[in-house]
Formats: sequence, structure tokens, C-alpha cells
Amino acid sequence: MTQGRLEGSTFIFPIRIYYEDTDAGEIVYYANYFKFAERARTEFLRHFGIKQSELLENDRIAFAVRKAEADYRKPARLDDLLEVHTELVKLGGASLEMEQQLKRGEETLVSVKVRVACIHLEGRPMPIPQNIRKIFKEMLGENHGS
Repeated sequence: MTQGRLEGSTFIFPIRIYYEDTDAGEIVYYANYFKFAERARTEFLRHFGIKQSELLENDRIAFAVRKAEADYRKPARLDDLLEVHTELVKLGGASLEMEQQLKRGEETLVSVKVRVACIHLEGRPMPIPQNIRKIFKEMLGENHGS
């Protein structure tokens, strides 16, 4: 069973802010937003039946972050309940691009853009497997991606 829900083309994953996520001022440490975004991307894949552990074991491939950038607008604080909104925006031959919004209610605290590459465990780029590509193409619609 996966956490999170799909609303239209956006996957929404809840995150509670715990003491371990914060600094001495009870504000989330900036690097932790990337951890929250990673968890949401993992659950996004799991929601569509894509298990990274099976890709590693059966196909010796993984999805690795190639590029990530964050725009920090407002801090999250201890005990906040956030939602990470994840949307696939581009599908390449061996990569995908996602945009993520970390929100408290309707307010966007942090925006994350990430490019993820499909790689063989030896480190070389690999085409995204056709069964996964089909899921992503359906998500984007016929006029998007490659």
C-alpha cells in the first residue's frame, strides 16, 4: 500500500515535520527538503506499480538524480503537516523531469525541479524500460514528452 494520492496529473504525498528535521530554531534544515522530495518521488513511482528495489534486483537499473534545484520561499517548522505535490513534466529517452511543490495548506514553501536519469548499475545511461515509459507517456498525454 502506498501513501499519497493522485489528483489529476499531480501526486500528493504528506510529510510531517519532526524534531529531527529541524535546527535549533525548530525550522526545517534546507537540505531536508530534498529528502522530502525524494520520498515523494519514490511514492509517486510506487503508486504506479514501479518498485525501485525490483528494478535494481531484476534489471540492474536505477533512477539517479542528475540535476536538482530548489527555490526556498518560506520555512517549514516543527509539527507542520506538509504536502509534496509531484508532477512529471518531461519524458526523455533515458531521463525524466519533475516539478515538486512543498506546501503547507495552499501556501508553497519550496519549489523543486529535478532531472532524473535512468542508469545501469555500472553507471552508464539506459533507456527507460518500455513498460515504465508507457505509464509516463499516458501521464503526460499524447502531445508531451518523447
